[in-house]
Amino acid sequence: MTYETITVEKNAEGNTGVTLMTLNRPKALNALNSQVLAELIDAFADYQADATQLCAVLTGSGDKAFAAGADIKEMHDKAAADFYLDDFFAPWTSEIVKKTRKPWIAAVNGFALGGGCELAMMADFIIASDKAKFGQPEIKLGVAPGMGGSQRLTRAIGKAKSMEMCLTGRMMGAEEAERANLVARVVPHEELVAETLKTAATIAAMPPMAAIANKEMVNAAFEMTLDQGLVMERRIFQILTASEDKAEGMAAFIEKREGQWKGR
Repeated sequence: MTYETITVEKNAEGNTGVTLMTLNRPKALNALNSQVLAELIDAFADYQADATQLCAVLTGSGDKAFAAGADIKEMHDKAAADFYLDDFFAPWTSEIVKKTRKPWIAAVNGFALGGGCELAMMADFIIASDKAKFGQPEIKLGVAPGMGGSQRLTRAIGKAKSMEMCLTGRMMGAEEAERANLVARVVPHEELVAETLKTAATIAAMPPMAAIANKEMVNAAFEMTLDQGLVMERRIFQILTASEDKAEGMAAFIEKREGQWKGR
């Protein structure tokens, strides 16, 4: 598929197994619209289906924004009934988050506001530029978060900060975002993509099935009681012990060599 609002590079910058996706609407500060969604859905589906690609990175073009939010021009004249009947925003979760089993990272290079912040939080984790700013300013438009901002943000940083950000619309800088556990790491702006690709390459070099299993385990912690989560963890561990990669990994450890993974 030829894309107009994103770019996709497989084995990005020489990093084997790493796909780099870039939101590419710099004049609109990479605002999210229906075309961006359709193209991202296609790109993520291709990433999930391609056995050679094992970790993905999503970033924004330009120096100002990861994504400054949903495209207001697209929503301004849309009727409430159409928002409901179209189940507006639902495909971001149903078609990207739920169907992408492999790991992916958001590299936030600037403003991540509204839908942009929500998109970043859909990633397995965020690495942020020291110039990054996060926010849910929907209240200033007379609405509220609609792509998971009130839910994922609260799970990430807690009720107090999430409530403050949603009610005031204020932006959170990169350092505060790291302290609040919204982002995994902050790096110098000029090094953001390179450092995130390096992290993605580390993940891509891991046993593929084990990477998927670890992702599933951590995500399950938000949906289950502790006892339920512990049972799930044990069962997945037990399943992995039957894999070819488990046998290879333990043999490689004993023999002091690198593992050769089959993803089985």
